[in-house]
Amino acid sequence: MSVALGSPRAELAEELDLLIIGGGIMGLSLAYNLAELAAAPAGRGASKLGTIDPNKIAVVERSYLVSGASGRNGGGLRMQWGDAGNVALMRESIEICRHLAQRLNINLWFRQGGYLFLARTESGERRLHRNVAIHEQVGAPTRLLAAREALELVPELDVSEVRVAAFNPEDGVVFPWPFVWGYAGQAVARGVSLRTHTSVESLEPASGSGYVARLSTGERVRAARVINATGAWSVGINRGLGIELPNHPHRHEILSSEPLKPFLDPLVVDLETGLYFSQSTRGEIVTGITMPDPPGKPTAEGVELGSSLRFLSNVSRALIRVLPVARHLSPLRQWSGPYDISPDGDAMVGPSPDHPALIQVCGFTGHGFMMAPAVGRLLARWLVLGEAHPMLTRWDPCRFRDGRAARREDMIIG
Repeated sequence: MSVALGSPRAELAEELDLLIIGGGIMGLSLAYNLAELAAAPAGRGASKLGTIDPNKIAVVERSYLVSGASGRNGGGLRMQWGDAGNVALMRESIEICRHLAQRLNINLWFRQGGYLFLARTESGERRLHRNVAIHEQVGAPTRLLAAREALELVPELDVSEVRVAAFNPEDGVVFPWPFVWGYAGQAVARGVSLRTHTSVESLEPASGSGYVARLSTGERVRAARVINATGAWSVGINRGLGIELPNHPHRHEILSSEPLKPFLDPLVVDLETGLYFSQSTRGEIVTGITMPDPPGKPTAEGVELGSSLRFLSNVSRALIRVLPVARHLSPLRQWSGPYDISPDGDAMVGPSPDHPALIQVCGFTGHGFMMAPAVGRLLARWLVLGEAHPMLTRWDPCRFRDGRAARREDMIIG
């Protein structure tokens, strides 16, 4: 295994400035941005640095890289949201992605074919009109399209029931695996330790300050601050410290079809069903759909990550309705991954209730992958430079305890 992609034998300092639990896109984006901040030249904030040494940052991943949600998603990046804060955040994330392949020295297969949202109901039509008005205020280039204009973008669509569509040409898709690998490689090159195939068995407050982490290898490491970037598994880390947050895992499935001759530039979303589909660089149709949780409150350990006939049946019917050419396609591969669901649609990022040295980075409700470039940067600048950001105020994990949670976002897709 390349050392840049982590190793079960990577050395860990006994005393860490920062322990990041979880080697997914969020944890690695943060590690990379922290290490890059430390290398900033004088005059760009470097004089304020020194509280976090890259050689005293460790990322601990319980399995191999891309084994969790970061390696199981569709790779979509969109600024089409129903809230100005999320639109602005994703504009920043997409702008970062324009130059990220060069910075990470890896091909991300980043393609800006746009996102095309289709509304087939009156409520969906109202949502798209509202969104475009918000996007105009923020400066996002989203525009409304008539059904015939949507057909001009994708002639294979059935738009007979489409009332209105919305299109943003700057939205796009990346291939998830090199995205993760690129952040990992550059973080390691800058001094960060990346330990794989090692889990954090327990986290205990240390005498004085910080935490002591007991690892599955029997090692104990002390960290001044800890980042819980374990996504759907974050509840377990929190419960061990008596922290109760209302996020929970949700099983989400995706499939890819046999390849077709490339014809589809945008990623298409049907607002009515939550269906989404795009075409990979190899010609496969990659698609998923919103499915309700089964009865009972799921746990990360109880989320079965196999494939189901129920999903295949639902996604097939919805896809053929919108894209009739898919009627003759055969599935090539089907898989699932865990979403980390927040009850108000907002992430939980910041100090934990009664545990300010444990920083939560969870609850992104299936959209953490696309937000990670911007979130890694803003969180790194908050940790090291103390820079405030409006989304950190909004995402405060203490909002539930304090009664400040209020649902803002309804463009949760997938």
